[in-house]
Amino acid sequence: MTQAWQQAFARVPELLAAHIQLSFSALLLAMALCLPLAIWAARAAKVAAVILGFASLIQTIPALALLALFYPVLLGLSALLGGGISALGFLPALLALTLYALLPILRNAVTGLTGVAPAAKQAADGLGMTAAQKLRLVEAPLAAPMIMAGIRTAAVWTIGAATLSTTVGQASLGDLIFAGLQTQNWTLVLTGCFASAGLAIIVDLLLGMIERAIRNRRRIIAWGGTAVIGIGLLFALLPNLGQRDDVVDIGAKGFSEQFILARLIGLRLEEAGYKVRYHDGLGSAVVFQAVAADDIDIYVDYSGTIWTNQMKRTDTVPADDMVNEIAKWSASEHGVTMLGALGFENTYAFAVRPEDAESKRLKTLDDLARVSSGFAFGTDLEFLERPEWAMVKAAYPIQFKEARSFNPTFMYPALSSGEVDVISAFSSDGRIAANGFVVLEDGKGAVPSYEAMLLVAPGRGDDAKFIDAIKSLVGAITVENMREANYKVDREADKQSPKQAARWLDEHIKNGKDQ
Repeated sequence: MTQAWQQAFARVPELLAAHIQLSFSALLLAMALCLPLAIWAARAAKVAAVILGFASLIQTIPALALLALFYPVLLGLSALLGGGISALGFLPALLALTLYALLPILRNAVTGLTGVAPAAKQAADGLGMTAAQKLRLVEAPLAAPMIMAGIRTAAVWTIGAATLSTTVGQASLGDLIFAGLQTQNWTLVLTGCFASAGLAIIVDLLLGMIERAIRNRRRIIAWGGTAVIGIGLLFALLPNLGQRDDVVDIGAKGFSEQFILARLIGLRLEEAGYKVRYHDGLGSAVVFQAVAADDIDIYVDYSGTIWTNQMKRTDTVPADDMVNEIAKWSASEHGVTMLGALGFENTYAFAVRPEDAESKRLKTLDDLARVSSGFAFGTDLEFLERPEWAMVKAAYPIQFKEARSFNPTFMYPALSSGEVDVISAFSSDGRIAANGFVVLEDGKGAVPSYEAMLLVAPGRGDDAKFIDAIKSLVGAITVENMREANYKVDREADKQSPKQAARWLDEHIKNGKDQ
């Protein structure tokens, strides 16, 4: 087995345990909700129409959107109640996955209960059974195989959808998949997919065995299958028993640089004696709200993102003034400590292929505007909805023939292959130089400065040990070294993990090579 596979599989046990905890909790909660509702719906057609209609409506919402929607809902609820509710991680993922599991369980349970032969019900009535006795002794046993079939379907759906919980900061096998996609590490992607699929298959087989045992009235086998599932869940819960309370939660957005910087912060905190936990793949709005709400303790953001997205500012000021104003605003409005800028900028940079830059004489965004009607534009997943894009369009008469959004992993290859003609690249990304792309000048200064900054949650702002562990990172990273660290992760050959790149960057800082 190669080192890449060994490193990938080394992460599976912890993430598999978290995945089992989440998916089984959602499934059990869905069953607890569905079975009473199914009994009610089976006895009232109007109730059935309402309940099944609601469950069907939930199913039309993409799972990723459902997960994302729960974050602001829980955040608002926590603020209303004066805190105490975590809007990031387990709870929003649990609620979203529970709703997603309702339909198959409800539909099968209602179908099973209403499908019980009338003769069986009449016989129960003839024996003088009460409604409760008839349900327990006649209807439930006859409907059990159909109900179990719905639970099996819900279990497979839930295990698969749980991989998306990474986007709301909950650890799962999706961590491997999302990290692999962002860094083009297909070993991680395949490991996450195989582990998730394997778990779904094993659970489906066990539930299928229980279903057949119920149908054939073989109680020992049914209880045996249930016991196996229970033992598996118990083993998944064991890692929680030894966890320490003082765990630092480090947030990261969904691209390589963020993964590297999160691990760099983690290395420094681990040296100081902290246990760390990473929340990768968070969106720009979610991650700032999370640090303000103490759902994460620290992360790296960029001055232009805070300036435009959070502060709603559209004016352009010098980089140092922007950083200072952000520090004052974040502290006064949210209690968030802006510890300082790391020393490099990662701004949006419009990049084109070198042959197009030469043949069409492209040097600036004004030049791009001249030929934009014949160009296809490729961006990351959020740029077209960001204020920066509106600012660029206001400054330059750009009208592309089409615009397409990509995962950053695929945006650079799309430009190389000719699928798009210009991309909204990141200035600290090593793939720009590696591919020979030409970055166009923003002569009008439409795009604000994007200094990388350390943001610390209110609950950690007065922790002297915490601050001392990371403050040496301020002003310590040059854009050249950040590009090299990024490229170590993003390149196709001799690829390194974000943690390996973080160690390399950490050594450069400690050795004074960034001075």
